[in-house]
Amino acid sequence: MRESTLLHELVAVSAARAGSAPALSYGRETLSYAELDLRIRSFASGVIDLGLQRAERVAIYLEKRFETVIASYGAPAAGGVFVPINPLLKPEQAAFIMKDCGVRVLVTSPDRLRLLGGSLAECPSVQHVVLTEPMADAPALPPGVSLHAWADVLAAPARAGHRVIDTDMLAILYTSGSTGKPKGVVLSHRNMVAGAKSVASYLDNRPTDTLLAALPLSFDAGFSQLTTAFHSGARVVLLNYLMPRDVLKALEREKVTGLTAVPPLYIQLAQLEWPAAINDKLRYFANTGGRMPRETLTMLRQRVPAAKPFLMYGLTEAFRSTYLPPEEVDRRPDSIGKAIPNAEILVLREDGTECAPDEPGELVHRGALVGQGYWNDAEKTAERYKLLPGRAPGLMLPEYAVFSGDNVRRDAEGFLYFIGRRDEMMKTSGYRVSPTEVEEILYATKLVGECVAFGVDHPAIGQAIQVIATAPDGSAAVDLPALMAQCKLHMPAYMVPAGIEPMAGPLPRNPNGKIDRKLLATQWVARRESA
Repeated sequence: MRESTLLHELVAVSAARAGSAPALSYGRETLSYAELDLRIRSFASGVIDLGLQRAERVAIYLEKRFETVIASYGAPAAGGVFVPINPLLKPEQAAFIMKDCGVRVLVTSPDRLRLLGGSLAECPSVQHVVLTEPMADAPALPPGVSLHAWADVLAAPARAGHRVIDTDMLAILYTSGSTGKPKGVVLSHRNMVAGAKSVASYLDNRPTDTLLAALPLSFDAGFSQLTTAFHSGARVVLLNYLMPRDVLKALEREKVTGLTAVPPLYIQLAQLEWPAAINDKLRYFANTGGRMPRETLTMLRQRVPAAKPFLMYGLTEAFRSTYLPPEEVDRRPDSIGKAIPNAEILVLREDGTECAPDEPGELVHRGALVGQGYWNDAEKTAERYKLLPGRAPGLMLPEYAVFSGDNVRRDAEGFLYFIGRRDEMMKTSGYRVSPTEVEEILYATKLVGECVAFGVDHPAIGQAIQVIATAPDGSAAVDLPALMAQCKLHMPAYMVPAGIEPMAGPLPRNPNGKIDRKLLATQWVARRESA
């Protein structure tokens, strides 16, 4: 059996091994691996028939559905590059992405095409729009843009794609940015396939698994549910949930064995009653996108005691960096673990030398998962992707690593601990304080539902710590006096918030599902300045 080296080969290899096995479920329908592989190859032939050239971009502006997955794998199978656009983005944001990376083909739905409206005229590179369903009242498209039915694209004659190797460009994932425009992270086939194999190895994914794709597929951790499952021959269930209860219903109905989510979703899920049947099937739950509050982790483990918790850390620029094995969770629940297989994680000082045990430094990731930089942005690429110091003197070609911008420390046993983002660290009264450290204590009080901490300028102490919090589940309001009393009880004086502002929940998210700290901080400052 051949080994997968390209993204679409993850499906092809599993189809050759067990073509009748279920691969992808959406609603009441399920595609087998053989059916999914055929549709991927048919889409690849279809976009080649449209004239797609090597490395040209195919944007996918859809919610999670069969066509989203087929286009994401079919575009690279043709030799193109797929660009997933988060369905939560507004038309002007979607148009910025398509214009920024010169998208040639757009795959979308009639409803989203209507939403795009005149924004499509701002994307001169777009030549073809592929619609998932027929559209009787299609809007007028800009000159030179042709409209195609999904079924017609898949019915095109079989055609060979452009030759592709594993170091070729595969995808451009745009990272959310609440200040300024988003950045497109360029990933190769090698990046994604190596990531799939690495993650699947420590999660022990297998053909009998069913993974729930609850995160956006435009988010690297969301797309990872597809890659790890397809590498392992497992089934993926696509879910566009409206409420946290929808996630629990899907876990029970689909007999899900693996769930990966971000802390804000887990915070909400932990406050609900879980059907007992979930615990009978769920092998693991994995966290990404920020540190899981300890109180939330404890509650989740009570809900599904048979499931193993995997605490993970990653960044789009290098996909996934570390994980904490379940057997270590009780001993060090605050740790982000050690490097994933086939990666090395360094903790470096400003001068590039390695930090001593427990000395804070920047997390630096080297290995096969390091991306290819930011699309068409040399300045930002140079800030994050840097030459790795200290290589053997006989090596002539340089090696680039990802400098994460995250402060961490490594203990004497080699386990890593997240301290905070360098650009989010708060400097107050001479102390550097991580907002996540403040939030961890607030969650432990059980007096908040969701919360976010950030620093605001203060003439005397540098920055004052401000908190925005929602009421806990079942409560009408935040008990501010009680919450502040708990802060004073559990925090050193310099960490106690200067103010706690209640807000109706849920707190706003960025497109990747994380609480949007920067947006909330900007809005808070604006309110104070206008008062």
